[in-house]
Amino acid sequence: MNKDNASTEERRRFFRIDDEVNLFYQKVDEKMVVEPSHLSDNILSNCSLSSALELISQDSAQLLYRLERNQPDIAEYLRLIDSKIDLLSQAIMLQGGQFKENSTRNANLSAAGIAFEVEQQLEQGDFLEIKMLLVHCMAVIVAYGKVVYCKKSQSGDDQYPYLVGVDYVNLKDQDRELLIKHVVKKQLQQLRDKKESDNAASR
Repeated sequence: MNKDNASTEERRRFFRIDDEVNLFYQKVDEKMVVEPSHLSDNILSNCSLSSALELISQDSAQLLYRLERNQPDIAEYLRLIDSKIDLLSQAIMLQGGQFKENSTRNANLSAAGIAFEVEQQLEQGDFLEIKMLLVHCMAVIVAYGKVVYCKKSQSGDDQYPYLVGVDYVNLKDQDRELLIKHVVKKQLQQLRDKKESDNAASR
């Protein structure tokens, strides 16, 4: 990767978006965080599977587009297969018990960290294990993070009165890549929506 590409990728890591996230977290000991090997191969059963499926879907989209022009019936069949896989993946995640279908909270996302609303105050320096379901692409990411701040939320939500900011620690490469792609895609969608809204207002 040349220098320009590297700097572009670095900037993309710090793009931030507001999003809806189905999120489970728990405090953990620092020892669990500083050893990357603990980022469990166990977690691979559900969460990294979801991340891997999402990355494969993104990579295959262009191939499917080219196939659609020449063999639309086969392309449609492959889309149906892809939909079945998505449904199975969602069912596995929801049956895990930590994610509830209609339980989401507001979060500010980047590939370097996350800020989200919490029920109870946390301390700066606390270490967390975070499992988040990105609702819009139904992908699960598991990360460890360190609390950098916790303050009263301005949202006025009695259920989540505090806002906590977390920097990721030892985030897996495939999960970081998935976050970057999700953030950039969501940001572009928000820009398109704003442009359409501005155009409609000016008519």
